[in-house]
Amino acid sequence: MSACRLALVLGDQLSFDLSSLQALDPQRDAVLLAEVAAETDYVPHHPQKITLIFSAMRHFAEALRERGWQVHYVKLDDAQNSGSLPSELQRWAKQLQAAEVHITECGEWRIEDELQRCGVPITWHDDSRFICARSEFARWAEGRKQLRMEFFYREMRRKTGLLMNGDGTPVGGAWNFDAENRKALPKQIKAPVTARFPADAITQEVLALVAERFSHHYGSLASFDYPVTHAEADALWQHFIEVALPAFGDYQDAMALNEPYLFHARIAAALNIGLLDVRRLCVDVETAYLQGRVPLNAAEGFIRQLIGWREYVRGIYWMHMPEYAERNAFGNTRALPEFYWTGKTRMKCMSQAIDQTLEHAYAHHIQRLMVTGNFALLAGIQPSQVCDWYLAVYMDAFDWVELPNTLGMVMHADGGYLGSKPYCSSGQYIKRMSNYCGDCAYKVSESVGEQACPFNALYWHFLMRHREQLGGNHRLAMVYRGLDKMTEAKQQGLWARGEQLLARLDAGEAL
Repeated sequence: MSACRLALVLGDQLSFDLSSLQALDPQRDAVLLAEVAAETDYVPHHPQKITLIFSAMRHFAEALRERGWQVHYVKLDDAQNSGSLPSELQRWAKQLQAAEVHITECGEWRIEDELQRCGVPITWHDDSRFICARSEFARWAEGRKQLRMEFFYREMRRKTGLLMNGDGTPVGGAWNFDAENRKALPKQIKAPVTARFPADAITQEVLALVAERFSHHYGSLASFDYPVTHAEADALWQHFIEVALPAFGDYQDAMALNEPYLFHARIAAALNIGLLDVRRLCVDVETAYLQGRVPLNAAEGFIRQLIGWREYVRGIYWMHMPEYAERNAFGNTRALPEFYWTGKTRMKCMSQAIDQTLEHAYAHHIQRLMVTGNFALLAGIQPSQVCDWYLAVYMDAFDWVELPNTLGMVMHADGGYLGSKPYCSSGQYIKRMSNYCGDCAYKVSESVGEQACPFNALYWHFLMRHREQLGGNHRLAMVYRGLDKMTEAKQQGLWARGEQLLARLDAGEAL
């Protein structure tokens, strides 16, 4: 066999425009894709997440073959499967007598580090699927004491020209319309039906494999209906633009009983594994606005999520890994409660967010930030355990995007490097943005006593116990003034209720 060049393509790199593929010749060179146990087991990934990645990988391999590529595909249950990406790369590079090995930079520091140390010489390629290269972000961040997404986002708007006037000013006269994107869902507004994709023969084979091998992982396979090909992902995207994007801006922060998707796109998983292209998505949204099909607050809000926050957290991740993963600014040591894995809690907002996560491997950003994340922050859960949970249970969770969002934004464990204040609240925020509280065993109107919403006392307990660290934060000044105006008896009552709730968590109770 004559020597060829070999490209290792990972499960989150399923793009025909992948930079490592662009460097090779489909007539002479080869591609390797491998399903390996090391990537399914380092956290107990949701069975639907494993299904998505394996099915999408198998479909992508078939599509590459149709384009003329020589593809070597290793299934999880292949007899010769060595179980890890480095060992599979070693095996195939030797077997094919590969003259060169090409890899696009990884999404996870752990994998890239393992591959760099595996003994195979590798030609690395920038991941051009992102708008901001790692090196470009590092140059932008150099010399700044604090990084703020808003200023980075403006640079990305200028770079791309998205929603920009010819004179360099933002369309609409403002960079950010977030203040218009915080409406609760009115009772008369119904969420649109999401697009669903039935399992074909390849996906059915993967579902059977996952059901057999990963039945011990938390999460159901029954409702799997995610896109696993580029065409299906595009269909989901077109459906969103037509039926949900017009209202996305107004209701992107809203939550409602038994409505897991509302006006959200549900495309993050497809985008993160390469089935969609971020530039094309942004252009489509801009076009929809310019054609008058969606309002500016929806278009700007969606584009900000993609070229602002998504690129921003990736830049922070690659600047500071692996040290970033160990940060724990509040010194939290409490274990993650078992009900995060089961949904068995009397708190309606928590059971809603967790139950739909177990059923669909999905929750939108406010459910993650202001419900499950808010509780973990207030309860002082160890950040690494919270990060592992988010990485395991969500379909779209890959380390580069999950870790900064969870450790930095949700847990404020980086001490305010990523976000300027902790995203914490009492139950009043959840009441304002959802209809959860009316069907809850607890009373959101009460802060002390057995029937009081746990979020209320835990919120003030958190602020009290971390006053030394947070008291000087200007964005919390009004909150602390409110705390100081409380009577001593009220403060003591809140502290006692908080202590009681934390003790119950330590005892293994579900609350």
